[in-house]
This record gives sequence, structure tokens and C-alpha cells, in this order.
Amino acid sequence: MRPSTPARCYGCCRFCSSWLLRSGRAVRTDARRAIQVQAATSAEGDRSAISKGWHARLRLGLRATPGRTLLAERERHGPLAVQRPFYPEGDVCHVYLLHPPGGVVGGDRLQILVDVGECAKALVTTPGATKFYRSAGLEASQVQRLSVAEGAALEWLPQESIHFPGAEVKLETRIDLCGNAACALWELHCFGRPVIGEVFDAGQVDSRLEIYREGLPLLLDRLRVHPDNRRRRSLMAGLAVCGTLVISGAGAREIAACRDLLGSDVAVSAGVTLIEDLLVLRYLGDSTELAHRLFRAAWQRLRPMTLGRAPSVPRIWAT
Repeated sequence: MRPSTPARCYGCCRFCSSWLLRSGRAVRTDARRAIQVQAATSAEGDRSAISKGWHARLRLGLRATPGRTLLAERERHGPLAVQRPFYPEGDVCHVYLLHPPGGVVGGDRLQILVDVGECAKALVTTPGATKFYRSAGLEASQVQRLSVAEGAALEWLPQESIHFPGAEVKLETRIDLCGNAACALWELHCFGRPVIGEVFDAGQVDSRLEIYREGLPLLLDRLRVHPDNRRRRSLMAGLAVCGTLVISGAGAREIAACRDLLGSDVAVSAGVTLIEDLLVLRYLGDSTELAHRLFRAAWQRLRPMTLGRAPSVPRIWAT
């Protein structure tokens, strides 16, 4: 069943464009682009006249059954949705998370709750980048709570977040692991749009990433970026793109394999370390393409070593 489309759809994402075409309301490509630009510059004012922004909530429950993991529970409110699950590698459930069309603006509140039950296996990704547009003063927030039960594994591999100049953003991701649960995840942030020379010269992004096992913290990571500190060498050094990849169940062998991978690409500025059993790989640069290339290569190299599975690249990444 097709998820309901928000009342004020800008028609600028892959899902909404295809829905409009199926509805017989063909939208020309140039018109969609014009609408997207207009959404980036005026969506905040439009929404403020109606409400304080979208309040969206999505809850997913994944459960192991003989032969495959099922998306057994799904509750949604607002413009967060998922496509039907895919099974390109048998028992692992691949889920594509759809963010609000037109991007996220000040006042929007997004909450994503994912519960991976015992022995379930899931990979979650997104079809495209999540865009956070400039704000007229209100803060946009996205809270993600991910729970992984004993014997289960969750791979959380979204596309990047793009923070437009003037965006006021608060991001929180918390992962709770039980027993020998496994996880692999990455976060990528692009401040401004370096491809066109756009600089993040206004606004603030406050991002938290926390990983716990049995209630004890393994990783507490916080990133705060604003115009006054983004040029510090200890933070962004004036660069536009940063990212973190975390994979559990790692040790000296996985660190060595990852360092071999880094040494083969002199164009990438990155480093890797081990915290408890978490391999933490960080990237800093000006290219989301390079960051994706590095993280995907590391994930494909390390997946057989940590999860015991051959790489199975989500087909949406090729589009």
C-alpha cells in the first residue's frame, strides 16, 4: 500500500515525483527543480503561517522468523514512511526509510524508533540525502532511538545530511545493544554545498551519537558546528564534510584491514581507532562522494569479518 502523501508535497523527491506521475499529474523536471528551490527559500515562512512545523513519528519492529526477518510492526504519524522490505540476501530485511519531501525546516520534529528483536537481521538506508533548510528562528530536530536485542544485528546506513546555511538543527541518535547484539552505522554531515561554493556561514548543528551495551556507554560522541568554530583545526578546519563510521565486534584484525584500506587512497583524509570492541572510522574533507566511497569500501571489507556476511549493496545506492 502506498504511504499517504503529505498535503503540501513539493514533488521534489523520487517517491513524490513517481506518485504524481502515476496520478496523471505529470510534473516537468524543470518545474520540480523550481519548486525545490522555492521550498528551500520559503518553506519556513509558509509553514509558520499554518503551524509550527511537521511533527512526524515512525516506529518499526523487526522480528526473526524461520528463514527471514519480518518488518512485523509499523506505526507512523506524519510524513515519515518506509517502502516495502527487500530481501536481496535471504534472511536480512532491507528497509528504505523515506524522509519528508522538500526537506526539513525550522519547527519540524522527527522521531524514529526502531526495535530489532532477538536474532533478527536488518539493514536500513535512505534513497537520498536529508536536507535541513535555513530557519527563521525555530529549531528542527530529529531523534532516533535504535534498540538491538540479543543475537540481533542492525546496519544503519543512511545517506548524508545536508545542512543549508542558516539551518538550526538538533540531531540525536542512540543505539542500545543487548548482550552480543551487533551494529554497523554511519553518519555523514555536509555543511553548505561545497560543489557550488556555498559556505555554512549562519546557523548551528548540534549532533549527538550514543552507543550503549547493557545500559553502559561505549561511545558518546557530540558534534557542534556553527560559523564561529567551523574553521578550528580541532573541529572542521574550514572543511565542509565530516563523517563517522562505527562497527561493533571489531579487534586488531579489523583495525589493520581498515588501515590498509586507508593507505590505498591518498586523496582521503581519515583515521581509524578502536574503542572497546567498536571500530570508529572518521572522515574530514570537502566531498560527500569521497566520504561515501570510503565508508562503503570499509563496510564491504569489514562486514564478512564482523557480521559473517558477504557484502550486499542496497540497490538504491546505484541510482
